[in-house]
Amino acid sequence: MRTPLILFLMSLMGMAASWTMPDLFLLAGLSALASLVLVFLAWRRRQAAQPDAARPSKGLFRRRQPKRAEKFIVVDGSNVMYWQDNTPKLETVLAVVDRLRKLGYAPGVMFDANAGYLLGGHYMHDGVMGKGLGLPMERVMVVPKGVPADPLISTAARDLGARIVTNDRYRDWWGDHPEAAEPGHLIKGGYRDGALWLDLNT
Repeated sequence: MRTPLILFLMSLMGMAASWTMPDLFLLAGLSALASLVLVFLAWRRRQAAQPDAARPSKGLFRRRQPKRAEKFIVVDGSNVMYWQDNTPKLETVLAVVDRLRKLGYAPGVMFDANAGYLLGGHYMHDGVMGKGLGLPMERVMVVPKGVPADPLISTAARDLGARIVTNDRYRDWWGDHPEAAEPGHLIKGGYRDGALWLDLNT
């Protein structure tokens, strides 16, 4: 946003300097108008990126009102994708999502911003991840670059009254999210002899 703003200010200065020269004044005016449009577009992009980061519960399930009867559960996608062979695979997250749905849960999945690079060598947004998981885009959230996913996952789970599927203990966030230390709030899982297991009984 800084560059378009600088261009706008320089264009205004050009208009002031060319006040007595109609041709140059018109050119500076057109430049100012174009840079003002760029400033507005940059501001809109920034505003559009803020709500999900500020309130993750509006990221997951954000396009419709969740049914109260749904049994929500939040999947730490960046942790779960390493469960099989310690290699990042979207198929591993898909297997967990499928198991949870069969058990009657309504899963939402959150990823770190770099998940796409680890999975496929390039950035992947919510829609791409959702398509790979067979979930609508409102059930998947890739957090913004530079924002840690763990506290957003914890906040989303708290807002939704949900538990979290992860092998991470979230110790760095116990101060703000003491529920992470409660037995059963964090659901562990993995693979044994090629079979998926989830510790849903604790």
